[in-house]
Amino acid sequence: MSEQLTIALSKGRIFKETLPLLAHAGIEPVDDPETSRKLILDTNQDDVKLVIIRASDVPTYVQYGAADLGVAGKDVLMEHGGAGLYEPLDLRIARCRLMVAGREAWKPQSRRLRIASKYVNSTRRYFAEQGQQVEIIKLYGSMELAPLVGLSDLIVDVVDTGNTLKANGLKPLDHIADISSRLVVNKASMKRKHTRVQAFIERVSEAVERQQAA
Repeated sequence: MSEQLTIALSKGRIFKETLPLLAHAGIEPVDDPETSRKLILDTNQDDVKLVIIRASDVPTYVQYGAADLGVAGKDVLMEHGGAGLYEPLDLRIARCRLMVAGREAWKPQSRRLRIASKYVNSTRRYFAEQGQQVEIIKLYGSMELAPLVGLSDLIVDVVDTGNTLKANGLKPLDHIADISSRLVVNKASMKRKHTRVQAFIERVSEAVERQQAA
């Protein structure tokens, strides 16, 4: 009997864009996570399960071995720190940019800037590299509102088209990182289930290359 593989995914854009890659590896979910209340989804392969969790939790589930593999955005991985994980493959899906945004370009200054973001670690690292002291206000959504009501000077958030920033009178200012979704693997699973995991990585890698060539 084959070793069981558990793959951690999040709902929404990442899940939808991962489906064709999984299909190339011969894996198709039996249930639709958008309509099913199940958090563990069966697939057409008895020994492959999908666990559906918050995007920000994917690295943690993989790190601690609750999932063998997962798909997570680079923004989430930068925030997590990557402990206990291998990151063998850039899936080149769900692309966006991690940006500093605000009403006007900022200049280094002696006073402590207030930055609103859910990316606390990435924000702290970036501004430390610029030599700017900052106070970080953690928010979980509607980031664009913070500068408009005086809660923060700037925000750090992922930007896709930039339309939401523009609609709220903000501009993308500093580029922190290009973001795409990555395949991550638990280090212990890579050793214990090496043949199975490596075969999966190779199949998904083939699918990524085909998508890029299309």
